[in-house]
Amino acid sequence: MLLIITVILCIGIIISALLAIYLNNMISIVISAGLSGLFASVTYVMLAAPDVAMTEAAIGSGLTTLIFLYAINKTKCKDDINDY
Repeated sequence: MLLIITVILCIGIIISALLAIYLNNMISIVISAGLSGLFASVTYVMLAAPDVAMTEAAIGSGLTTLIFLYAINKTKCKDDINDY
């Protein structure tokens, strides 16, 4: 049973990574990449590596996603300034 759940989580990692490659919206790409980090952290818990799982959840899917979303928000082009 553990093997089946681990394989399903690994397939989730691959699918979310492929979504991050093929999506066009930047916010969707960042969320997809964060989701792959979340799947990886759950996989690490299933494989009895809780210290690696906590680090991956905090840095890989949490902090990195927030930093990317903040950077995207700060670098958006203002349409009302660039109209002319």
